[in-house]
Amino acid sequence: MSYDERTVVARVERLTIRELRSWVREGWVRPAQGESGPFFDDLDIARVRLLCELRKDMAISGDTIPVILSLIDRLHKLQREFQMLQQAIDEQPEDLRLEVLDRYASIRKP
Repeated sequence: MSYDERTVVARVERLTIRELRSWVREGWVRPAQGESGPFFDDLDIARVRLLCELRKDMAISGDTIPVILSLIDRLHKLQREFQMLQQAIDEQPEDLRLEVLDRYASIRKP
């Protein structure tokens, strides 16, 4: 589903259009662009809610936000990569899956 700016502001408490536009200019939120302007998806709205928490509830400075967003983006990317690796392992024969798990357990030990 996609949303225009006004719908995003209506869905996210304490958010103004001015803040939303500023965050888009900063690159903190990257909506798709349509003929009638930007449109946001559910992930964009989740990111806007996170930004509201960081800026308003936690009073995180604007200089720190890009670092936090970068770390969160990396974490999500690693999570997706891990899920794909898990799927690849799950598709292997049982004996190979067990070998991989055994090897992982031996590497993981401190």
